[in-house]
Amino acid sequence: MRFFETTRGGDITYHGPGQIVGYPLMHLGEGNRDVRKYVPKLEEVLIRTVAQYGITATRAEGQRGIWVGENKIAAIGVRIARWVTSHGFALNVNTKLDHFQLITPCGIRGRGVTSIANEIGRAIPIEDVRAIVVAKFAEVFDRDVVLRAETIRLVKVMVHDDHRVLLLHRKPERGNFWQPITGSIEAGESPLDTARREIAEETGHRGEPEALDLQQSFMIESHYLETLYPTPIIASEMGFVARLSSSAPIRIDAEEHDDFGWFTFGEAYERIRWTDDREALERLEARIG
Repeated sequence: MRFFETTRGGDITYHGPGQIVGYPLMHLGEGNRDVRKYVPKLEEVLIRTVAQYGITATRAEGQRGIWVGENKIAAIGVRIARWVTSHGFALNVNTKLDHFQLITPCGIRGRGVTSIANEIGRAIPIEDVRAIVVAKFAEVFDRDVVLRAETIRLVKVMVHDDHRVLLLHRKPERGNFWQPITGSIEAGESPLDTARREIAEETGHRGEPEALDLQQSFMIESHYLETLYPTPIIASEMGFVARLSSSAPIRIDAEEHDDFGWFTFGEAYERIRWTDDREALERLEARIG
């Protein structure tokens, strides 16, 4: 478990596998500029969501989030700047509850934590719960759900040697940050074919990638990509892992990257900028133990 400082409200909280983390970005216009109205609406979204599984959740006076008896099932911490919201909520779906023993969730002592799976006695597909959250959010906030197709399809390949992970440094004019191997899925390629091709192009070696069981969607801000795609750029990305000996010479693509390195997981966490890359690193670390 690692700790990161944020600008969200509330005390320490936990984000991990088995949770749905929602960070709504909304402008609270005239007539809605009231934090005391916005936060209860978020709570109502989550109360209605868990109710779909026969769970009765309630609010607790002076303690944000929603509760099942004495146990919190969803945490809320928001930030509002110039009446634009950020941060949001974390709903425990199939979360490993013993992880919470390492912290005092939200700084509240004497109360526990629960999850949807814990309450109903079985794990459930997180995609099903995510769809319910979206529907209830639209219901509570009086919004329409409009799906947007991705602008670009990507793969991410976490290359490792069982102890360290390979990161590439993107050239200053391409962003100036460390990242795993990534690449665009070209016409006629499968994601697996793209992963194989990117390993060869970025390392000079053949590799046999395996699926990481990680699919992500996010927006990209990139002056380079804006010349190729309309904005906003919405990406979908599939994760893979591949093993490679760290003693093998690496031949990077000099058009995109100017350096590479093999890093311990701790070192890699310090260098990685983006949360989607950090999640992939966490999945890899859990996978190889």
